[in-house]
Amino acid sequence: MTSARDLYERTVAELAPAAAENRLVDLVEAGTAPVEALRRIAGEEYRIIHSDRRSFALLAARFADSTPASAGFFLGLAQGEGQALDLLPPFAAAVGLSPADLAAHRPRAAAQTYPHYLAWLAQSGALADTVLALLANFGFWGGYCARLADALPRHYGLSAEATAFFRWFATLPPDFEPTALALLQSALDTGDSPDAARHAAHLMQAYEASFWAAVL
Repeated sequence: MTSARDLYERTVAELAPAAAENRLVDLVEAGTAPVEALRRIAGEEYRIIHSDRRSFALLAARFADSTPASAGFFLGLAQGEGQALDLLPPFAAAVGLSPADLAAHRPRAAAQTYPHYLAWLAQSGALADTVLALLANFGFWGGYCARLADALPRHYGLSAEATAFFRWFATLPPDFEPTALALLQSALDTGDSPDAARHAAHLMQAYEASFWAAVL
């Protein structure tokens, strides 16, 4: 029997070396990232959050009957995206974008691979694939957000309100990891492939890296 925690820890260890490299976050910490890159983060995230919120709601509906605990888990993630959406405009305003600018932003294809893959998982992916991909990725994404939340006030003069978007994502809810691991274990126990789940996590992290490269 495959252990969900062992699979999770193995996957994170595999992804960590590449995930440690994030040129844009490094530049923000050095105070040399162009403000235009920060504007692109805001514009791309506006579209990503809308998409991810719908994907999580679809996942909640799709797996509610087969794995009842998944409904609350995914609905909680959808609600979190809604809260993040409320926190995005102050960051956008701080880097020179109005709400109308956010809505009018034309995304870069490479910056949107992550939400497109999550939408595919929501439609067609196995539960183990989806949960492991989120488990592994959220830790790295949260780490990037924590670094940005610390560096943006120091080098770009952003207020606590303007960086609240990044603070929101910097720390996972206390029940996220144990709930996700329980769902992953249930999916593995009922036949989902651990190798396929690992591959999904590798794809998700590659799409995460694509986002950061695209906004720079």
